[in-house]
Amino acid sequence: MGLDSIHPSFETRRHGRGAVETTYAAGIEEQDNLDWPETMTTHAWLVALPALFLLSLVPGPNNLLAASNGLRFGAGPAAVAVAGRITAFVALIGLTLVGLGALLAASETAFAVVKWGGVAYLAWLGVQTWRAPPLLAAAGPGTAGPSGLSRLAWQEFLLAAGNPKAILIFTAVFPQLVDPSLPTLPQLVAIGATFLATEWIVAALYALAGSRLGLLRSRARWARLPNRLFGSLFMAAAGLLATARRA
Repeated sequence: MGLDSIHPSFETRRHGRGAVETTYAAGIEEQDNLDWPETMTTHAWLVALPALFLLSLVPGPNNLLAASNGLRFGAGPAAVAVAGRITAFVALIGLTLVGLGALLAASETAFAVVKWGGVAYLAWLGVQTWRAPPLLAAAGPGTAGPSGLSRLAWQEFLLAAGNPKAILIFTAVFPQLVDPSLPTLPQLVAIGATFLATEWIVAALYALAGSRLGLLRSRARWARLPNRLFGSLFMAAAGLLATARRA
């Protein structure tokens, strides 16, 4: 005698339970086999890394500022102040991700406003650095308290935000590093994060190199040389930025 004859609904419940269990198990198996989109392959990231590092390594205005701050305040405060630059670049990369970066890069008016604002600020930095009093070796590097660090970070921010070439880099170079077979947005986020990391590392190296120039202060007649050097470089960068044109 089967169980069906004892309780007619047993088979139904058994089949119903089995169906639920089968469906539930199938759902787990299907979830385990989902093909989640890949953000960026390791190979593509390793190819992009040296390109991004070289972009960061270029001795542009912000790296010159990091070296100058390293000379005057030491490598540590100069490296911390790079947070201002990173903040500006995060905003510019964000504009690029939502498509506004391309619009700004294509706008003659927007490009000109950002460019000439950057030129004016670079020229001002050059004059201020040139006229700054010399730092003698006996005095060592200056001190930068919380207010001083904020001022240095603000300088880094303004200089990065006032460079229209940064927007052109983000809109023209970053897409070249994207694998078209994978989703674009996650790759751009990964590329942007990697660039920010390399930018901070390189800036810290520039700050360290600038701090080593303090050896030139050992002689009074050379004490003004670093200020003259960086002041000239800032003004030269202003001249180069003034000649920049949209790609």
